[in-house]
Amino acid sequence: MRLRHIEIFEAIRRTGSLTQAAAALHITQPAASKLLASAEAQLGFKLFERVKGRLVATREADLLTPEVARLNQDLDSVRRLAASLRDRPHAHLRLGCAPALGLGLLPGVVRDSRAAQPGLTFDIHTHHSAELVRGMLTRELDLAVTFDTRDTPGLERIELGHTELVHLGRGPGDGPLALADIAGDALILLDASDASGALLQMALDAQGLDPRAPVRVQTHYVACALAQAGAGDAIADAITAQAMLRPDMRLRRLTPALRVPISVLVRSQDPLTGLQRDLIARLRAACEASQALLDA
Repeated sequence: MRLRHIEIFEAIRRTGSLTQAAAALHITQPAASKLLASAEAQLGFKLFERVKGRLVATREADLLTPEVARLNQDLDSVRRLAASLRDRPHAHLRLGCAPALGLGLLPGVVRDSRAAQPGLTFDIHTHHSAELVRGMLTRELDLAVTFDTRDTPGLERIELGHTELVHLGRGPGDGPLALADIAGDALILLDASDASGALLQMALDAQGLDPRAPVRVQTHYVACALAQAGAGDAIADAITAQAMLRPDMRLRRLTPALRVPISVLVRSQDPLTGLQRDLIARLRAACEASQALLDA
């Protein structure tokens, strides 16, 4: 199928009408009819049958639909990239990040970047690791800031620094907490599918600990918000915990420290622009500042 065949297929599937499909594609009805005939001739089977005045997809067309939908998603990505290159060819960054880093790390970096270069614009997308990788591979993102440490062909990970997992709660006391000291508490924990959650789970398993975890979450800031609401004490990354700390809450480090690397993903074959290098330097400085605040 040619791209034009895919367009007429989708338009008819959505509208159920050759006339409406032609209008949606800004072509005449005879041209739409020829396109459909051409697609069916190339494929060797009918795509639509007329039922009660509407064009209804055949069984073969139904089987094609998921693949066509995926192709359309890829085409949309190409169109968005082309529009971005046309409308904002300079001083624009499409930046992806883990949700927690979007809350605690990025705001100051974006503010300082725009203060240094007032014309700079951003598109910021918060996604989990798999979506960030996909966005980089499809070129929907220029950079992605992540906790994930897995390597992906075609992408390079540049380490920015690290944060660490901390305990956020209302209980009395100061100073570091050992995991064994809190294993009996009702804890809000990160899901083990998260890189930080997996790190914590390995540490618990190594000590033979099985804490009560009535709530498991996928994002650090949700864990902190639940702790603030009194749903339990949370284990989350220090950057997010610092950003969400309230006067009635206590942030305590864990011992031994569970360090969580922070990296930025770039495409292996693409040279970094000056804009990207500047942002990476600012992100690295922000990571160092956050860790220094924790050490103080």
